[in-house]
Amino acid sequence: MRKFSVTFVWMAVLFCVCLITSNIFEARLWKVWSLPFQLTGGVVIFPVSYIINDCLTEVYGYRKARLVIWMGFALSFFVALTGMLVCALPDPMDSGAVAMAESFNSLFSFVPRTMAGSLLAFLAGSTVNSWVLSRMKVSSEGKRFGVRAIMSSVVGECVDSLIFFPIVFLGILGAKTMITLMITQVVVKTLYEIIVLPLTSVVVKRVKKIEGEDTFDKNISYNPFKINDI
Repeated sequence: MRKFSVTFVWMAVLFCVCLITSNIFEARLWKVWSLPFQLTGGVVIFPVSYIINDCLTEVYGYRKARLVIWMGFALSFFVALTGMLVCALPDPMDSGAVAMAESFNSLFSFVPRTMAGSLLAFLAGSTVNSWVLSRMKVSSEGKRFGVRAIMSSVVGECVDSLIFFPIVFLGILGAKTMITLMITQVVVKTLYEIIVLPLTSVVVKRVKKIEGEDTFDKNISYNPFKINDI
């Protein structure tokens, strides 16, 4: 019988919540105060999912991280599907509630497009992130976690942005604005991870100690579709 620890389950749940909420927040662009660029609302929570992904891969290995990634996608799809269903319901009877319903519909009508972009982008980006971290761990014999975490995240986030932004914002934003947004997102997310890296390192060490695990992915399949191979 396959068993998962309480710590693993909590990390998996938090990963899924971060993915789903970031999909909803992505549609909200905001100007970075007096600076001449803007970001998506998803940047508030999205980097946390990559940090958790790093922790999962570092402690439990690529195969369990791959399972959690697919769990996130399945739940994200469920939220988008139910959001579309609620948007299709008839308008309320109360006139004051109609405005609220329209606001809700304007938000969640955009979620399926965001979800589609995230489904492809996050699958590719997270898989690449886990793959790079896993391979670097083996080659470095488990040393220099900070360097491995940042490098794998940068590669994963670049792949993610190259797929996500054209799908979600093509026809909505101009090409120059979209490219600037993509670059800015990667830079800000990377800085985010660098700032919290000391905390991430402490969490990883703590989880390794609690779980008694420090997985090295030797002779495994990196096929992203082998979900049952854990």
